[in-house]
Amino acid sequence: MPKYMLLLYAATETSREAAEQRESEMPLWIQYYENLRDAGLLVHTDRLHSEDAATTVRVWDNETEITDGPFATTKEFLRGYYVLQCRDLDQALEQAAKVPLARYGSVEVRPIVDFALPTAPDQRAAAKAGT
Repeated sequence: MPKYMLLLYAATETSREAAEQRESEMPLWIQYYENLRDAGLLVHTDRLHSEDAATTVRVWDNETEITDGPFATTKEFLRGYYVLQCRDLDQALEQAAKVPLARYGSVEVRPIVDFALPTAPDQRAAAKAGT
């Protein structure tokens, strides 16, 4: 079955009350985790440290540039991720809609490339044909 990464984005908590509200939702997150695990869809998940802990590395003309924080200037930051093994994109999207954060942030669903499988169209056709 193909794997999909659910990238969880949300705004930085600007107040103590907002942060406490999000933490009070932990039972929803635990239930979501248990549902994925019990359905055999969960491959891996983790919560990330805040964007203050991020470091961005870029190489331009053989010169390494290191910047504190995330590279993108945005109101939402990557908070965590899930890696799911789903039968298809529709199932991955269905699971993404159940992420508690989807009510106040966004969930990007992206297929994970399986390097064990051919990626070029002609290679996929040859693999299907058994040649």
